[in-house]
Amino acid sequence: MKTFVRFLNVKSGATAVEYGLLASLISVGMIVGLGGFSDSLLVVLDKITTAITTAPN
Repeated sequence: MKTFVRFLNVKSGATAVEYGLLASLISVGMIVGLGGFSDSLLVVLDKITTAITTAPN
């Protein structure tokens, strides 16, 4: 019983879980943000490709 009570009083494991949750939330936010950004980046790169392809030699 003492081991169980001592286990409940240890808080270092909770900190690791909190950091894991924080890292996962940041990762999800970055994936969503970069997903929207990739469409805009493709448009810009297509314009650059067209400009280079149609440029006079």
